[in-house]
This record gives sequence, structure tokens and C-alpha cells, in this order.
Amino acid sequence: MKFGYLTLNDSEGIRPAALAVELEQRGFDSIWAPEHSHIPASRQTPYPGGGELPDGYWHNMDPFVSLTSAAAATETLLLYTGVCLLLEHDLLDLACTTSTLDVLSQGRLRLGIGVGWNEEELANHRPDIPFNKRYSAMRQRVEALRLIWAEDEPSYSGTWDSFTKSWVYPKPVNRSIPVALGNAGPVGIEHAAAYGNEWCPIDASLAVGEGGVKGGFDRFKTKLEAVGRTPDSVPITVFMMSPRMDRVELYAEMGAERVVFFPPTMSRHSTDETLVYLDQLGEAVNLCP
Repeated sequence: MKFGYLTLNDSEGIRPAALAVELEQRGFDSIWAPEHSHIPASRQTPYPGGGELPDGYWHNMDPFVSLTSAAAATETLLLYTGVCLLLEHDLLDLACTTSTLDVLSQGRLRLGIGVGWNEEELANHRPDIPFNKRYSAMRQRVEALRLIWAEDEPSYSGTWDSFTKSWVYPKPVNRSIPVALGNAGPVGIEHAAAYGNEWCPIDASLAVGEGGVKGGFDRFKTKLEAVGRTPDSVPITVFMMSPRMDRVELYAEMGAERVVFFPPTMSRHSTDETLVYLDQLGEAVNLCP
């Protein structure tokens, strides 16, 4: 089992480079940086976790800048966006940004993506994309990015994204960047199975569905087989909201490759609080400082 850590990535908390060093030294294999460019103050869309939205959600620093800082301070740590709100970017800028980070980190970037839960947030970026069309828009965007990463003179014409034949550089180290889909609902699972290089759902989101987390795993594997992919061809990473050793063991038995631990709270917290929490996690899963 591999272990990752989701940083809140706010400007008052632990710095990305310092956290990355701590994680690499402790035996974690990956750092995950979330993304919200903003949260509309109207707060019309309810927080999926229930209750008030923790302030960490609107204090995220830019994940790509932070992961670049983490890359410069480490040698092997994988750099995941966890997750990038793929539709809230200009396509060509995003292609250049991701490729640049991949080149600078010598191929360590993994693009975790999602469609987001906040309707007003997407509308501020892309008023042309109806909220109920965001999955189909995401699929087209992944298709377009893969063309840009791989081809010397790519072009694309779709419903939500299009550009003429262009030179877009740099190219990623392997002319591709692995894409991890974080969607856990029925539609999201279908998309992850169809074109994801990896699946990274939140365990609490799967737990509310039929059969709990195991039921979600089974549905994902069934969808993979339905599109001609083998269940072991797409690794599963599970975001764990509450660090429980029995759950780590269970997810390993179910076939998960990695568990990513949430921070101690989704409200802002200090560097010292993060380091104490990492010590606690390390003791629980035998990761040594």
C-alpha cells in the first residue's frame, strides 16, 4: 500500500516545499494539492459535507505553483493535483502549465481532475457550460489535452473546446500525463472507467452508495470490463477522510493501490498542527520520520 497526503495548501499553513520534504522523508509517495480559484460569497450551492463550508476551501493557493515548489525540494515524491477543476482553466494555458511542471519535475506530475460541486464557481469561469453538461465537457477537455501533449501540431474541434492547428510547447516527458479522475457518483464512475489512467474517489462519497465503498469498487471494475479494460489496468487511490488503520487494511484487500489522508481539518491550521498530525499518521501506518 502506498500513502499520499492532501495538503490544504493555504498561505498561512505549512509551505509546500517544507511539507513535501517531510512527506518524502517519512515514506509517503505523493503530495496532493486541491484547487478552488475562488468560492462565490453568495454560497448558493450547499457544501456537500453538510453545515458551514470550512474556510480552507477559499484559501487554496494555486496548486501548480505550489507543486512546482514541492518538486524543487524533493527527488521522488509524486505531484498530484487533488483535484484540479479542469474546466476552470483556459485549455491552452493549462496544457502549457501542466507540461512545464512535468518537465521541471522530470515526469512526476499526475493530473487529478474533477468537475466540481459548486455551480456558481463554474459559472464564473465558464458561463457557456451548463452545470449538467460538465461531465461531457470534461471528457472533451481530457481528449484535447492528450492531443496537445502528444502531437507536434495538434488541433481540436469540439462543443466546449476548440483551437486551430498549433505549436504548443513544452511537451511532457513522456508525451502524456496520467489523468486521475476523482468522481465517485454513477456518472463519474462511468467516466473514470472509460478514459481515466487512475481513479481517486473519496471513501465517504462511496460509502453513501449501494454496498458502501466495496460496492463502489465493484461498480468501477464492472464498468472497466464493459469498456474492454481489465480491472487491474486502472489503479485505485482512495481519499480517506478519517485515518483508521482497519480501513487502510480493508481498502488494501479490496485492491486499492494507495490511500490519501485528508488533513486534520478542512479549516486552516498551523504548520505545527500539520507536523503533529503527520507523526500520528506515521505511527498508525508504520511510516517513519
